[in-house]
Amino acid sequence: MKKILTAVLTAGLLLGITACSETPNANNTFTSKDGTVTEFKAPARTKAVTWKSKDSDGKTISSKDYLGQVVVLNFWYAGCTPCRVETPMLVALAKEFSAQAQFIGVNVRDTVDTANAFKRTFKVTYPTILDSETGTVVLAYTGVVTPSAVPTTLVIDKKGRVAARILGVAERDTLKAIIQTVVAEDASK
Repeated sequence: MKKILTAVLTAGLLLGITACSETPNANNTFTSKDGTVTEFKAPARTKAVTWKSKDSDGKTISSKDYLGQVVVLNFWYAGCTPCRVETPMLVALAKEFSAQAQFIGVNVRDTVDTANAFKRTFKVTYPTILDSETGTVVLAYTGVVTPSAVPTTLVIDKKGRVAARILGVAERDTLKAIIQTVVAEDASK
């Protein structure tokens, strides 16, 4: 019974966030997310969010693996046009911040073959979690800063707490400034 309930909840959450940066309104039409940024100052951040999942290479990774580092989580799937638009920028920023921040993709819809084909096409070198079947990562952030559109990008501080959320396509300069701010923060606060 618990497995069935988990599967139903996961399916509902995934359907809710896989509208490719669009959310249905009461008229069954779609409104695009506009890259809205929400930042959380260190004293107001919730406790660390923890998760454990497998990446597209079959390796188990966990939020605990990245404590002490800034993490950029990007929720995406291959057929999402806005995701395709922002990926080259994410790849470039991942390279630029390779010594200061770990980028991780969270694929919310695709199979391993589709996710890996996308990674090859866009030369993505950072890990991608396959979250379509378990919803582990989406569920971990639900109620904290629910990733309610795709793409959504979260910047996680060195203590594992959400420092910022961008709903929709992330603008390069905005995301870069957020990363720089969080990297510069004193981890003891």
